[in-house]
Amino acid sequence: MEKYIWLIPLIPFIGFLINGLGRNVLSKSLVTFIGSGAVLFSFILSIMVFVSVPSGATAQPLIFKAFDIINIPTLQVPFAFQIDALTSLFLLIITGVGFLIHVYSSAYMSEDEGFAKFFSYLNLFIFFMLILVMGNNFVMMFIGWEGVGLCSFLLIGFWFTNPEYIKAAKKAFIMNRIGDVGFLLAMFWIFKEFGTLEYVKVFHQLAIDPAAFTGFVLTGITLLLFLAATGKSAQLPLFTWLPDAMAGPTPVSALIHAATMVTAGIFMITRCNILFTAAPFTLEIIQYIGIATAFVTATIAMQQNDIKKVLAYSTVSQLGLMFAAIGSGAYIAAVFHVMTHAFFKALLFLGAGSVIHGMHHEQDMRKMGGLKKYMKITHITFLIGCLAISGIPGLSGFFSKDEMLLGMFVSNPIVYGLGFIVSVMTAFYMFRLYAMTFLGDLRDKHVHPHESPAAMTIPLIILAFLSVFAGYVGIPELFVENGHKLQNFLSGVVVIGEAHHIAHSTEYLMMGALFVCVILAIAYAIKKYTDSKDEEATGIAKFFENKWYIDELYDKAIVKPLFELGYVLKKYVEKAGLAAFVVGFGSVSGNTSKNVRQLQNGNVGFYIMLMVIGLVAGISIFFIGYLISQNS
Repeated sequence: MEKYIWLIPLIPFIGFLINGLGRNVLSKSLVTFIGSGAVLFSFILSIMVFVSVPSGATAQPLIFKAFDIINIPTLQVPFAFQIDALTSLFLLIITGVGFLIHVYSSAYMSEDEGFAKFFSYLNLFIFFMLILVMGNNFVMMFIGWEGVGLCSFLLIGFWFTNPEYIKAAKKAFIMNRIGDVGFLLAMFWIFKEFGTLEYVKVFHQLAIDPAAFTGFVLTGITLLLFLAATGKSAQLPLFTWLPDAMAGPTPVSALIHAATMVTAGIFMITRCNILFTAAPFTLEIIQYIGIATAFVTATIAMQQNDIKKVLAYSTVSQLGLMFAAIGSGAYIAAVFHVMTHAFFKALLFLGAGSVIHGMHHEQDMRKMGGLKKYMKITHITFLIGCLAISGIPGLSGFFSKDEMLLGMFVSNPIVYGLGFIVSVMTAFYMFRLYAMTFLGDLRDKHVHPHESPAAMTIPLIILAFLSVFAGYVGIPELFVENGHKLQNFLSGVVVIGEAHHIAHSTEYLMMGALFVCVILAIAYAIKKYTDSKDEEATGIAKFFENKWYIDELYDKAIVKPLFELGYVLKKYVEKAGLAAFVVGFGSVSGNTSKNVRQLQNGNVGFYIMLMVIGLVAGISIFFIGYLISQNS
């Protein structure tokens, strides 16, 4: 394994360099081959890692060290990779879904002038995401963490001639930096308490002597790490950047904001599950913030009319459910949903991109309708994605969502109740989107929809297949004894808490109740929004349509006061104070220099006189100093 493990992140980085440096000379076909081929190569190597990685409760991680990033007596930080079951699973998700999105992009971005630059950014993103999940210490994770933030900024603002897109990119960058401060402070605190930043050493110290670390320390560290996760994974209060990030090209939305980057917070907390399990207060905070985020953003998604915005708020809502599951101690359920969500949400985003492509760049669902007649492959695959995310039995989303809800039920029935409601709302807004887009009659008679090319539809078919069957790696023991292969696979990485025995009848009742409510929500959405008229929202619907006015609240409470403070500082401190001081100091220096310069007048007699004065002054100072020393 050691022979090729380094190639997994290296090959996409080489692809980034070649496409980036050769963006003005390489043909589009060659750019596609290099960009997509690099990620495909990493995917093949990731499969080899996955099938050979140690797994199970007794498995130990494999460490591969290259060199030292920092090597001083008090701190050693190696550039090293830690390969275990969790890493290998994320490697498959990142490179597998990443490859499909690269292939899709070859058609979606074919007419764009920045084609090669776009592929180079995608390759760079894959490189940093791989560094994030493969590193064996917090510094390595932070390098990848910051790298994907940079790539997110570049890709969201890819069409930089539009000022609104630049604002969205800056918003994402700044809000992520808020969370990153928490990551930095957590790293400093971890080093202070544990004397190391390597995962294995930190977790080993905590495991062998948990009493050595106070609850305050562990709670403080984990709260700071969770702050970082709220930024990267778009949780309250730092979630508003992700819907605005839909300004980027649709493949960006699928790769960064559905399958990989926004799940970095889930990965980080799962990687540090030993720390978080030892901080129950933090887990409780995570649980409540997660479920609150899921509920708030689900209500917003129900009233959005931009097809990508619905999916964006859906992503935030699903991430909220994952965090609520983590807060309930169901780490593996959350990771399970990360995997299934990566497939069906990437499918939905790419399907939305196919719709936008077929509708000649129209994103308003109120102008769509009846597309099932024109875009048959997109329609079928999109429907599968909607069914999967709604949790219809037999599809991947059913297994992972059911497991998360079970974890919430065991931990906190109130959180479970909200999770149940969010799951029903998910089915409603997804089939509202489906009905407004694919059912009924085409509303805008001026456009002529068409199916997308094979480079776009083939990834949709593959992702639809995965959206159906990926969930079978986590079949609950309710159905098959020892059927949860994923739990067994990750048991050496994730601490599995005490088993909770719930009556099978209770589980069947929970699943049945959710299924009935989901079917009713789907039926109502299809009936209401097939050939629906464009009616202005009122009351609570308008409140949801305007996103709970959270952006306006931030604008009034934070943005405008900061601008006012900046204006005051500029007018009274910078101009009247600092600028006046700098200008005055410069004027004094200039005038002094001008006067001193007059001493150089070319008169030899004057120079002799100055020399004599200098000698007399020097001798006088010498004797005065001598007399003072004698008297003392």
